Amino acid sequence: MKYRLGYLTTKDRNEAEKIGRTLVEKRLAACANILPAMHSIYRWKEEVETADECVLLIKTTQKQEETIQTVVKALHSYECPCLVFLPLEGGSPAFLEWIGANVG
Repeated sequence: MKYRLGYLTTKDRNEAEKIGRTLVEKRLAACANILPAMHSIYRWKEEVETADECVLLIKTTQKQEETIQTVVKALHSYECPCLVFLPLEGGSPAFLEWIGANVG
């Protein structure tokens, strides 16, 4: 099984909680961690912007990436949410097995 760590920025903790809880309840993710404070500097529509945001870390499998993208698009307030998936290589075999056992 190929494991993934999803990285998603959200406008606030409530949005991160809503998305994270939905992903776990639907068994698309084994776990979602909310990092509640991040300050972002980014270019949007030819302007440099800043915003306070939250980060949602999503423990999942490669099989669920497309469905997670669909759920995030439906629940997220941003026009273009930052959602990327990184491969999980190595690590605790028991933890990786736990992810696989808790993702549908």
